[in-house]
Amino acid sequence: MSSQPPIGQTLVRNAPGVPVIRNINWGGLRTLYIKEVRRFFKVQLQTIWAPAITTLLFLVVFTVATGAKRPVLVGGSEVAFADFIAPGLIISQGMMGPAFANASFSLLVGKIQGTIVDYLQPPLSTMELLSALVGGAVTRAIIVGIVVWAAMALYPGVHVTPHAPLAILWFGLLGSLFLAFLGVLTSIWAEKFDHAAAVTNFVVTPLALLSGTFYSVDKLAPAFRAFSHANPFFYIISGFRYGFLGIADSPVFVGSLVVLGIDVALGVACYVLLRRGWRLKN
Repeated sequence: MSSQPPIGQTLVRNAPGVPVIRNINWGGLRTLYIKEVRRFFKVQLQTIWAPAITTLLFLVVFTVATGAKRPVLVGGSEVAFADFIAPGLIISQGMMGPAFANASFSLLVGKIQGTIVDYLQPPLSTMELLSALVGGAVTRAIIVGIVVWAAMALYPGVHVTPHAPLAILWFGLLGSLFLAFLGVLTSIWAEKFDHAAAVTNFVVTPLALLSGTFYSVDKLAPAFRAFSHANPFFYIISGFRYGFLGIADSPVFVGSLVVLGIDVALGVACYVLLRRGWRLKN
Protein backbone atom coordinates (compact mmCIF):
# COMPACT_ATOMS: atom_id res chain seq x y z
CA MET A 1 0.00 0.00 0.00
CA SER A 2 1.31 3.41 -0.94
CA SER A 3 2.21 5.74 1.90
CA GLN A 4 1.46 8.78 -0.27
CA PRO A 5 -1.69 10.81 0.48
CA PRO A 6 -4.56 10.82 -2.04
CA ILE A 7 -4.35 13.26 -4.94
CA GLY A 8 -5.27 16.75 -3.84
CA GLN A 9 -4.48 16.14 -0.17
CA THR A 10 -1.37 17.08 1.75
CA LEU A 11 0.34 14.69 4.16
CA VAL A 12 0.36 16.35 7.59
CA ARG A 13 3.13 15.27 9.92
CA ASN A 14 3.47 16.09 13.59
CA ALA A 15 6.05 18.75 14.26
CA PRO A 16 8.96 17.71 16.49
CA GLY A 17 7.94 17.81 20.12
CA VAL A 18 4.20 17.69 19.42
CA PRO A 19 2.62 14.68 21.19
CA VAL A 20 0.81 12.10 19.07
CA ILE A 21 -1.39 11.00 21.97
CA ARG A 22 -3.73 13.95 22.33
CA ASN A 23 -6.03 12.51 24.98
CA ILE A 24 -5.40 10.44 28.10
CA ASN A 25 -2.89 7.65 27.59
CA TRP A 26 -4.96 5.01 29.39
CA GLY A 27 -2.60 2.20 28.40
CA GLY A 28 0.46 3.91 29.81
CA LEU A 29 -1.40 5.06 32.93
CA ARG A 30 -2.66 1.56 33.62
CA THR A 31 0.77 0.04 33.03
CA LEU A 32 2.54 2.36 35.46
CA TYR A 33 -0.20 1.92 38.06
CA ILE A 34 0.04 -1.89 37.81
CA LYS A 35 3.81 -1.62 38.06
CA GLU A 36 3.51 0.40 41.29
CA VAL A 37 1.04 -2.10 42.77
CA ARG A 38 3.09 -5.13 41.78
CA ARG A 39 6.18 -3.53 43.29
CA PHE A 40 4.80 -3.47 46.81
CA PHE A 41 2.99 -6.80 46.39
CA LYS A 42 6.31 -8.53 45.65
CA VAL A 43 7.42 -7.68 49.18
CA GLN A 44 4.00 -7.83 50.81
CA LEU A 45 5.42 -9.20 54.05
CA GLN A 46 7.13 -5.84 54.51
CA THR A 47 4.65 -3.51 52.81
CA ILE A 48 1.28 -4.95 53.91
CA TRP A 49 1.58 -7.40 56.78
CA ALA A 50 4.31 -5.62 58.75
CA PRO A 51 2.42 -2.30 59.14
CA ALA A 52 -0.78 -4.22 59.88
CA ILE A 53 0.89 -6.18 62.69
CA THR A 54 2.55 -3.03 64.05
CA THR A 55 -0.83 -1.28 64.19
CA LEU A 56 -2.38 -4.21 66.03
CA LEU A 57 0.51 -4.16 68.51
CA PHE A 58 -0.31 -0.52 69.26
CA LEU A 59 -3.86 -1.60 70.04
CA VAL A 60 -2.68 -4.41 72.31
CA VAL A 61 -0.22 -2.18 74.17
CA PHE A 62 -2.68 0.62 74.81
CA THR A 63 -5.61 -1.60 75.76
CA VAL A 64 -3.93 -4.43 77.66
CA ALA A 65 -0.36 -3.63 78.70
CA THR A 66 -1.10 -0.11 79.98
CA GLY A 67 -4.40 -1.12 81.55
CA ALA A 68 -6.28 1.79 79.98
CA LYS A 69 -9.86 0.89 80.88
CA ARG A 70 -11.47 4.28 81.50
CA PRO A 71 -13.88 5.58 78.85
CA VAL A 72 -12.94 8.63 76.82
CA LEU A 73 -15.15 11.71 76.62
CA VAL A 74 -15.71 12.66 72.97
CA GLY A 75 -18.20 15.28 71.93
CA GLY A 76 -19.97 15.06 75.28
CA SER A 77 -20.34 11.26 75.11
CA GLU A 78 -18.32 8.54 76.79
CA VAL A 79 -16.68 5.94 74.55
CA ALA A 80 -14.76 2.83 75.53
CA PHE A 81 -11.03 3.46 75.20
CA ALA A 82 -10.46 0.56 72.79
CA ASP A 83 -13.31 1.73 70.55
CA PHE A 84 -11.88 5.26 70.67
CA ILE A 85 -8.33 4.48 69.54
CA ALA A 86 -9.16 1.73 67.02
CA PRO A 87 -10.35 4.03 64.17
CA GLY A 88 -7.43 6.39 64.71
CA LEU A 89 -4.97 3.52 64.49
CA ILE A 90 -6.55 2.24 61.29
CA ILE A 91 -6.27 5.56 59.48
CA SER A 92 -3.02 6.95 60.94
CA GLN A 93 -0.83 3.87 61.33
CA GLY A 94 -2.54 1.47 58.95
CA MET A 95 -3.33 3.73 55.99
CA MET A 96 -1.53 7.06 55.97
CA GLY A 97 1.86 5.65 56.96
CA PRO A 98 1.95 3.05 54.14
CA ALA A 99 0.66 5.64 51.65
CA PHE A 100 3.58 7.94 52.46
CA ALA A 101 6.11 5.10 52.38
CA ASN A 102 4.93 3.92 48.97
CA ALA A 103 4.77 7.36 47.35
CA SER A 104 8.12 8.49 48.74
CA PHE A 105 9.98 5.48 47.34
CA SER A 106 9.41 5.31 43.57
CA LEU A 107 11.02 8.49 42.27
CA LEU A 108 13.66 8.51 45.01
CA VAL A 109 14.96 5.04 44.23
CA GLY A 110 14.90 5.97 40.56
CA LYS A 111 17.18 8.94 41.22
CA ILE A 112 19.53 6.90 43.41
CA GLN A 113 19.79 3.95 41.00
CA GLY A 114 19.84 6.10 37.87
CA THR A 115 16.56 4.67 36.53
CA ILE A 116 14.54 7.89 36.84
CA VAL A 117 14.43 7.99 33.04
CA ASP A 118 12.00 5.05 33.20
CA TYR A 119 9.46 7.47 34.69
CA LEU A 120 10.30 10.55 32.62
CA GLN A 121 10.85 9.10 29.15
CA PRO A 122 7.57 7.17 28.47
CA PRO A 123 4.79 9.10 26.68
CA LEU A 124 2.95 9.99 29.88
CA SER A 125 1.73 13.45 30.75
CA THR A 126 2.55 14.97 34.13
CA MET A 127 -0.97 14.30 35.38
CA GLU A 128 -0.83 10.67 34.23
CA LEU A 129 2.51 10.13 35.99
CA LEU A 130 1.24 11.73 39.18
CA SER A 131 -2.04 9.79 39.06
CA ALA A 132 -0.24 6.45 38.74
CA LEU A 133 2.15 7.19 41.61
CA VAL A 134 -0.60 8.43 43.91
CA GLY A 135 -2.96 5.66 42.82
CA GLY A 136 -0.45 2.98 43.79
CA ALA A 137 0.08 4.58 47.21
CA VAL A 138 -3.67 4.87 47.87
CA THR A 139 -4.18 1.26 46.81
CA ARG A 140 -1.60 0.09 49.32
CA ALA A 141 -3.20 2.23 52.03
CA ILE A 142 -6.64 0.76 51.35
CA ILE A 143 -5.37 -2.82 51.41
CA VAL A 144 -3.51 -2.35 54.71
CA GLY A 145 -6.51 -0.52 56.17
CA ILE A 146 -8.88 -3.35 55.28
CA VAL A 147 -6.51 -5.93 56.78
CA VAL A 148 -6.21 -3.94 60.03
CA TRP A 149 -9.96 -3.34 60.23
CA ALA A 150 -10.72 -7.04 59.70
CA ALA A 151 -8.25 -8.03 62.43
CA MET A 152 -9.68 -5.46 64.86
CA ALA A 153 -13.20 -6.69 64.13
CA LEU A 154 -12.13 -10.09 65.49
CA TYR A 155 -10.26 -8.61 68.46
CA PRO A 156 -12.20 -9.09 71.72
CA GLY A 157 -13.51 -5.92 73.31
CA VAL A 158 -13.13 -3.74 70.21
CA HIS A 159 -16.12 -2.58 68.17
CA VAL A 160 -15.34 -1.25 64.70
CA THR A 161 -18.76 -1.60 63.10
CA PRO A 162 -19.21 1.21 60.54
CA HIS A 163 -21.72 3.89 61.59
CA ALA A 164 -21.33 6.22 58.58
CA PRO A 165 -19.62 4.30 55.74
CA LEU A 166 -19.44 7.37 53.50
CA ALA A 167 -17.47 9.25 56.15
CA ILE A 168 -15.08 6.30 56.46
CA LEU A 169 -14.53 6.19 52.70
CA TRP A 170 -14.24 9.96 52.34
CA PHE A 171 -11.79 10.61 55.15
CA GLY A 172 -9.88 7.42 54.38
CA LEU A 173 -9.43 8.68 50.81
CA LEU A 174 -8.54 12.22 51.91
CA GLY A 175 -6.00 10.95 54.44
CA SER A 176 -4.40 8.55 51.97
CA LEU A 177 -4.19 11.25 49.30
CA PHE A 178 -2.69 13.69 51.80
CA LEU A 179 0.21 11.37 52.67
CA ALA A 180 0.56 10.17 49.07
CA PHE A 181 1.04 13.74 47.81
CA LEU A 182 3.41 14.45 50.68
CA GLY A 183 5.34 11.31 49.76
CA VAL A 184 5.63 12.38 46.13
CA LEU A 185 6.92 15.79 47.23
CA THR A 186 9.43 14.07 49.48
CA SER A 187 10.65 11.80 46.68
CA ILE A 188 11.07 14.81 44.39
CA TRP A 189 13.04 16.79 46.98
CA ALA A 190 15.10 13.99 48.53
CA GLU A 191 18.47 12.99 47.13
CA LYS A 192 19.05 9.99 49.41
CA PHE A 193 17.12 7.73 51.76
CA ASP A 194 18.24 9.76 54.77
CA HIS A 195 16.24 12.73 53.48
CA ALA A 196 13.06 10.66 53.20
CA ALA A 197 13.68 9.16 56.66
CA ALA A 198 14.06 12.68 58.08
CA VAL A 199 10.61 13.65 56.78
CA THR A 200 9.17 10.47 58.28
CA ASN A 201 10.83 10.94 61.67
CA PHE A 202 10.45 14.70 62.08
CA VAL A 203 7.22 15.46 60.23
CA VAL A 204 4.95 12.48 59.65
CA THR A 205 5.47 10.58 62.91
CA PRO A 206 5.14 13.60 65.26
CA LEU A 207 2.01 14.82 63.48
CA ALA A 208 0.50 11.33 63.69
CA LEU A 209 1.25 10.88 67.39
CA LEU A 210 0.07 14.39 68.32
CA SER A 211 -3.19 14.18 66.39
CA GLY A 212 -5.52 12.84 69.07
CA THR A 213 -5.18 9.19 68.10
CA PHE A 214 -4.57 8.03 71.68
CA TYR A 215 -6.30 10.82 73.62
CA SER A 216 -9.14 13.31 73.41
CA VAL A 217 -7.99 16.84 72.68
CA ASP A 218 -10.75 18.22 74.91
CA LYS A 219 -8.63 17.40 77.97
CA LEU A 220 -5.54 19.23 76.73
CA ALA A 221 -4.36 22.64 77.86
CA PRO A 222 -5.47 25.52 75.59
CA ALA A 223 -2.06 25.84 73.93
CA PHE A 224 -1.83 22.13 73.12
CA ARG A 225 -5.47 22.09 72.02
CA ALA A 226 -4.74 24.92 69.58
CA PHE A 227 -1.74 23.00 68.24
CA SER A 228 -3.92 19.92 67.72
CA HIS A 229 -6.47 21.95 65.77
CA ALA A 230 -3.66 23.22 63.54
CA ASN A 231 -2.63 19.64 62.78
CA PRO A 232 -4.29 18.30 59.59
CA PHE A 233 -3.96 14.75 60.93
CA PHE A 234 -6.40 15.72 63.69
CA TYR A 235 -9.22 16.44 61.24
CA ILE A 236 -8.57 13.27 59.26
CA ILE A 237 -8.64 11.08 62.36
CA SER A 238 -11.62 12.89 63.85
CA GLY A 239 -13.67 12.49 60.67
CA PHE A 240 -12.62 8.87 60.22
CA ARG A 241 -13.53 8.16 63.86
CA TYR A 242 -16.94 9.71 63.25
CA GLY A 243 -17.55 7.07 60.60
CA PHE A 244 -17.33 4.36 63.29
CA LEU A 245 -18.62 6.09 66.44
CA GLY A 246 -20.99 8.74 65.14
CA ILE A 247 -19.23 11.40 67.24
CA ALA A 248 -16.15 13.52 66.59
CA ASP A 249 -13.78 15.97 68.28
CA SER A 250 -14.44 18.63 65.64
CA PRO A 251 -17.13 19.52 63.09
CA VAL A 252 -16.91 16.88 60.39
CA PHE A 253 -17.82 19.24 57.54
CA VAL A 254 -15.18 21.80 58.56
CA GLY A 255 -12.54 19.09 58.86
CA SER A 256 -13.48 17.76 55.44
CA LEU A 257 -13.02 21.18 53.84
CA VAL A 258 -9.69 21.75 55.60
CA VAL A 259 -8.20 18.42 54.50
CA LEU A 260 -9.64 18.72 50.98
CA GLY A 261 -8.05 22.16 50.62
CA ILE A 262 -4.67 20.83 51.79
CA ASP A 263 -4.91 17.89 49.39
CA VAL A 264 -5.64 20.20 46.46
CA ALA A 265 -2.71 22.45 47.38
CA LEU A 266 -0.32 19.51 47.70
CA GLY A 267 -1.58 18.02 44.45
CA VAL A 268 -0.97 21.28 42.60
CA ALA A 269 2.52 21.53 44.11
CA CYS A 270 3.33 17.98 43.00
CA TYR A 271 2.06 18.69 39.50
CA VAL A 272 4.07 21.90 39.12
CA LEU A 273 7.31 20.37 40.39
CA LEU A 274 6.94 17.25 38.24
CA ARG A 275 6.18 19.35 35.19
CA ARG A 276 9.27 21.48 35.77
CA GLY A 277 11.41 18.43 36.48
CA TRP A 278 12.80 20.00 39.63
CA ARG A 279 15.57 17.77 41.05
CA LEU A 280 14.58 15.08 38.55
CA LYS A 281 16.32 16.11 35.33
CA ASN A 282 19.75 16.99 36.69
